[in-house]
Parts: sequence; C-alpha cells; structure tokens
Amino acid sequence: MANPKIPREKVPWFPTVNYDACIHDRECINFCKNNVFDWNEALDVPEVVNPYNCVLGCDACKQICPSEAISFPSREELRAVVRRLSMEHREAGAEDTARP
Repeated sequence: MANPKIPREKVPWFPTVNYDACIHDRECINFCKNNVFDWNEALDVPEVVNPYNCVLGCDACKQICPSEAISFPSREELRAVVRRLSMEHREAGAEDTARP
C-alpha cells in the first residue's frame, strides 16, 4: 500500500487513543514493537509518541485492545491519501524531467 518515494510523515496513519474508554492495561504498549506508544505516568495513560513509526495499514493494536479505545482512519481514507500523494509525486517527477 505504501509508495517508498512518499515520505512517511505525509501519510496520516497512526492510532488515536480514546482516554475515556481506555482501561489502562498497557496492552498497546506491550504489543507494539515499533515504539509508537509510551506510558504517560503523570496521566496514567498510553500516548502516541512516535506516530510515524506506525506501519501503514497496521491496526493490530486496535484489534488487541480489550476496551476498543484505539482507532485509526479508515482504510479507504488511507488508500485515497496514498493515491493522491503518489499522483502528486509522479506529476512532480514528470515536471522535473520536462525541464531543460
């Protein structure tokens, strides 16, 4: 789904935590090996501290969250953003090759 020529920071795919639903079990932190989350001791909640470490299309932390406190953009939104950015990248590349 990812185009390696699109900077990861341009694709808004990362989790959002609903703190009202969170049961503070740290499953998301224990599960994610990409260090997307860290624990905020002061607030006693998980925080998304490295959003662009999240693998495009991966929502496994959402699937394992027992309280359904984690959400992501829809897959359709992800596809639309990647398509748009890929098209912009191709157009920018065509402009660069057309210049003398």
